[in-house]
Amino acid sequence: MQDTRSPDLDGIRAEEPAGRRFGSISGDVSGEGRYALRFLILIILFVLVFFGSFVLGRYSVSVSELFRILSKGPFLHSGDIQDAVVWNIRMPRILCAMLVGAALSTAGASYQGMFRNPMVSPDLLGASTGAGFGAAMAILLSLGYVGIMVCAFSFGLLAVFLAYMVSRMSRLESTLSMVLSGVMISSLFSACTSFVKLVADTEDQLPAITYWLMGSLTSVKNVDAIFAFVPIIIGLIPILLLRWRINLLTVSEAEAKAMGLNTEQLRLIVIICATLITSASVAVSGMIGWVGLVIPHFCRLIYGYDYRRLVPASILMGATFLMIVDDVSRCITTSEIPLGILTSFIGAPVFIYLILTGGEDRGR
Repeated sequence: MQDTRSPDLDGIRAEEPAGRRFGSISGDVSGEGRYALRFLILIILFVLVFFGSFVLGRYSVSVSELFRILSKGPFLHSGDIQDAVVWNIRMPRILCAMLVGAALSTAGASYQGMFRNPMVSPDLLGASTGAGFGAAMAILLSLGYVGIMVCAFSFGLLAVFLAYMVSRMSRLESTLSMVLSGVMISSLFSACTSFVKLVADTEDQLPAITYWLMGSLTSVKNVDAIFAFVPIIIGLIPILLLRWRINLLTVSEAEAKAMGLNTEQLRLIVIICATLITSASVAVSGMIGWVGLVIPHFCRLIYGYDYRRLVPASILMGATFLMIVDDVSRCITTSEIPLGILTSFIGAPVFIYLILTGGEDRGR
């Protein structure tokens, strides 16, 4: 009897294991309730951590005092010490931790889908090292606090732009050339940062550069939260709207194009948005590693491989994770531990786990 099965559908079925590894375009109707419950738990955890972060710290603020202060708004508070602690110190710090965590984890998830590799992080194309060099140069030139943020943000964008242009001129396969270009640009800006540290004043500038590169939210102000909010939101919205299309990047190039997807255009959009939010994050917090690798991996284990769920989960879990890390940083010792150190303690074991398992997600 003649086989009437569609060869195209059989091909997609044959590729399903690879698709499940990095993203799946098939819906799981029976599991929607389970995922909805997991999202509800994550939202509740996010809210509890957000408000709990205001209470934690060396200057105690009770829950009742917190809601009394918040209910008056940022412009109507009395100006006493508790109001100043909540609105001028903890509010910008918590907001920055929330924005940076959400941005880095979303950028990591987007890059992992685009490159079909869960071991990819947001600094693959050089955004973090470019921003680090910009900040180091600004400190060396004594450009001030705002100058450091602007230079870090600008050089982060410049690094990825250079990596993208080099990959476009390469004769290698597009994904491979982009990865190699990113590695090369990252190495170049890392060398430039080392040179800046070499010529910096060892009494003042060098310690400031070194501490900034470790990543910290110790000295953030309201202007930092405003500075980070605009580019991060501008970058997150397109990724949220196009998250179902990122699923198609996880299958082969031929299959994606057969489904009518302009893969080059989508990759460019993802690169622009991920670079924008990564550069803005590094500009206000310094270089905080591992968030973009660890959180998307945990989200896949809990919420599955579908980017329609993975992107919102990465936003919420990344924000919650970095708020918790920042709370630990400012409460565990009298002198705050840089966030980059704490996230490395968590990220390194997870990276070892990924190496031992071949980068594959075992859970679902």
